[in-house]
Amino acid sequence: MGLDHQTLVAFAKSWGLFYLIALAIGVLIYAFWPSNRKRFDRAKKSILDKDDRPGD
Repeated sequence: MGLDHQTLVAFAKSWGLFYLIALAIGVLIYAFWPSNRKRFDRAKKSILDKDDRPGD
């Protein structure tokens, strides 16, 4: 079995999909991990700072 273009394409199509699914699951686990809640809440509220209001 040689390492030609068709073999690489087949490998990328099969294992690349599993890689992307695993990466997406990892990101979701990180985003919904309970200990990260404070960090994400702080980031959510830091965008709307007290000094950043219209008309001030």
